Amino acid sequence: MTTTDRPGSALQRRPVRMLDHVWIPLSDGTRLAARLWLPEDADAHPVPAILEYIPYRKNDATARRDMARQSQLAEHGYAAARVDLRGSGDSDGLLLDEYLQQELDDACEVIAWLAAQPWCTGAVGMTGISWGGFNALQVAALRPPALKAIISVCSTDDRYADDVHYHGGCVVGSDMLPWASHMLAWGARPPDPANVGDRWREAWLERLDVDPFVETWLAHQRRDAYWKHASVCEDLDALDCAVYMVGGWDDAYRDAVLRVLAGYHGPRKGLIGPWGHVYPDTGAPGAPIDFTGEAVRFWDHWLKGVDTGIMDEPTLRVFLRETVDDPPARTERVGVWVTEPSWPSASVSLQRWGLRPDSGLAPGGASPARGDGGAVRHRILGSQTAGLEAGAYMGGGVVEDLAGDQRREDGLSLCYTSTPLAAPLTILGEAEVELDLAVDRPLALVAVRLCEVTPTGASRLVARGLANLTHRHSHEHPEPMTPGERTVVTVSLSAVGHTFSTGSRIRVAVSPTYWPWAWPSPEPVTLSLVPSGSALVLPVRASRKGEERPRFVLADHDPQVQLTGGGHRQVTHDWITGRSAVTAWLDGDRVVLPGGLELTESWRDVFSIVEGDPLSAQVRCERVSRLARGDWRIRVEAVATMSADATAFRITNELDAYEGDTRVAIRRWHREIPRDHV
Repeated sequence: MTTTDRPGSALQRRPVRMLDHVWIPLSDGTRLAARLWLPEDADAHPVPAILEYIPYRKNDATARRDMARQSQLAEHGYAAARVDLRGSGDSDGLLLDEYLQQELDDACEVIAWLAAQPWCTGAVGMTGISWGGFNALQVAALRPPALKAIISVCSTDDRYADDVHYHGGCVVGSDMLPWASHMLAWGARPPDPANVGDRWREAWLERLDVDPFVETWLAHQRRDAYWKHASVCEDLDALDCAVYMVGGWDDAYRDAVLRVLAGYHGPRKGLIGPWGHVYPDTGAPGAPIDFTGEAVRFWDHWLKGVDTGIMDEPTLRVFLRETVDDPPARTERVGVWVTEPSWPSASVSLQRWGLRPDSGLAPGGASPARGDGGAVRHRILGSQTAGLEAGAYMGGGVVEDLAGDQRREDGLSLCYTSTPLAAPLTILGEAEVELDLAVDRPLALVAVRLCEVTPTGASRLVARGLANLTHRHSHEHPEPMTPGERTVVTVSLSAVGHTFSTGSRIRVAVSPTYWPWAWPSPEPVTLSLVPSGSALVLPVRASRKGEERPRFVLADHDPQVQLTGGGHRQVTHDWITGRSAVTAWLDGDRVVLPGGLELTESWRDVFSIVEGDPLSAQVRCERVSRLARGDWRIRVEAVATMSADATAFRITNELDAYEGDTRVAIRRWHREIPRDHV
């Protein structure tokens, strides 16, 4: 456990020098741009290297974060390398998509270059959050010889089932186009003339011609070879190095922590805290920890051979959250840290709860039954506005991203609720809901939420899951539903560590719509559910007598500064037109960096739909990025829309680029992509 008396270099500080811009040559003549932080005496006393390899532009977008995080690693005796991917930042080439083989092969060359430097011992680690966490796993599966260990934060091992494109076979309306729009705008920013000279303009114009990523993502609506590429879940044991998986319960990628621990047989650790899509030392919405200290203990063990004791500690450490009758926007999460010696855990067993014809929920539910044609059925015509108050799919743990009281959502769902609990009930892992159901359309989906209803009646979200019913047998080979035919479908909910309190009730809520998280089926769907053939399966955790409770050093900042990310989220209903919308936006986030470089970004996303008309669903994304230094001023504006008719998705992308007040480029894309069992 991380304590104030931890051994090793975590307590040592070495003077640091920064190399602001370094070119890393690749075998095909391409150069990648890097910023390096080194202990001042590294030439005389070489150190291991730690690589973060992402497309988010070392000179501007991540510069402030990098300065703090990478310099801390260097102080602890590491060479920290922050490298821009091919086609991003100041690096040569074009960035054509996420996680292409070229990206991963380039990383292997970068690792070999780092290992060969005179200031490096030859041992290399790789780390990062989100994209950097993804490609750390993916590169590790290629087994570059110098790579000894990785720390992957907020990432996934499965690019199809567990990312911002598809969830349970459903198109993620809330994130696919917005994320592609971010990448379109960010990718359209030029390299910095201060580093690349006069060729910056030529490189910029080439980048403006890169096609929007969303066109490729939406062209692959089932789990085909495109998504299997770089999904390390295909063969976890290919990783062949030490792996530390880190996640947060308010992040979309928490499930991968448990999957990798269960499926990889090499050295591994796992940590899941009460955080969103952030590093644990920012720790919103609660319990930030000294993550640098934790990481250094792991790096010291695997890159320096220092016995820090970290690998003698339990494999998994998690924060078990508790629901309280306060608003979800509280400054700290309530709960306790616990450990599991291994995962899967001997402390976790499956407990069945049956859905009842009287809309109750009770322990001991039978396995789903067939053939009982006279069984009670509950029916609901899906409301297109169910899901409007779901919160952000990829939440940063800040107030504007959190799901609030679920009572409105419950009212648009079939709900099954237990009696008040006589004792606390703790779950850890992925719950499942088995549904004996029928639908009246060949294309349909189902959304399932697990909630805790507090003694005052508030409904607090615990976990949820989506399932495209045409994918009920396979994500690779979808099949239409037969209208009216009963079938049993199992919906996996997101992983969770949670304690239901005494006096609270457990609720399962089921709906055939969940906009904008899931793109709606092309026709309104009536869902029929047979509760007597349906069940909730909970991963119940029994506490162990004398079990170890981790003790973390807290992060060096006030967690209250993380209560808001500066963005906004608003739900509106137009009673005249019938159109409802979720609008999320960020106004003019301006950063002034050393050397006089200024970066200003703003964005706005609108997800709208008309009740009763699933074909009215629309997403509109707007992005504006500005770079300036003295007389050099660049502006990029991107607008994207997504809609659908009964047979095809329609996507438009517009990109305008300005140098000063002069528009230098106009790009327009329009694409229609057939719906594939969606």
